Amino acid sequence: MDGFDDEIESILYIAREISVYKIPPLKKNEGHRAMEWGDLGQPLWKGRLRIIEKGSTGAVLMFEDASTGELFAKAPYDPEHPCVEAVLDSSRYFVVRVEDSGKKAYIGLGFTERTESFDFNVAIQDYEKRWKAARTIEKEPEADTPSPHVPAGPKKDYSLKEGQTFSIAIPGRNKPTSTNTTNLLGSTGAEKSSGGLSGIPLLPPPPSSTRKR
Repeated sequence: MDGFDDEIESILYIAREISVYKIPPLKKNEGHRAMEWGDLGQPLWKGRLRIIEKGSTGAVLMFEDASTGELFAKAPYDPEHPCVEAVLDSSRYFVVRVEDSGKKAYIGLGFTERTESFDFNVAIQDYEKRWKAARTIEKEPEADTPSPHVPAGPKKDYSLKEGQTFSIAIPGRNKPTSTNTTNLLGSTGAEKSSGGLSGIPLLPPPPSSTRKR
């Protein structure tokens, strides 16, 4: 049962009819253009395309015969190194890097309808989002792991001990005369009496609004 999950396949996308083209080498510092592939009405091969996600092996583009299911080519999809690239002059054509026994080759992929190419793009983007989300979860530290930014050491106890008190100074009221107190940190001292607001000059009242007749 250990490898059972690896045998489960999910079909992320299927196109009933696609066209495959032989493409010329990519020019330096330029992207691919479908118009440079020759007669687009005469493809190298026609068949169906499926994107399959299988267990831990990830997603694979499968180019298959529409009638027999015979495999023509396959392209493992790695979100870190995508095997699909859009062309510059059309939304219906792409360049795909296929692999066979360790060998790699580039082919042109064409869709009959733009809706099919749109769904193809959406399927790839959805897979990339799920793949990146799964990788993010794997990299997140465990909740019990202490933060490296918090210094390690014994925790201080700031709770009041039996017999300890603390005072609160309220503005506008006189403080009590010399009283020995113990603060929260455990130190003792004598508080000096204060004169309240004696050190603050009083402002005159606002002028009256009434006038003498």
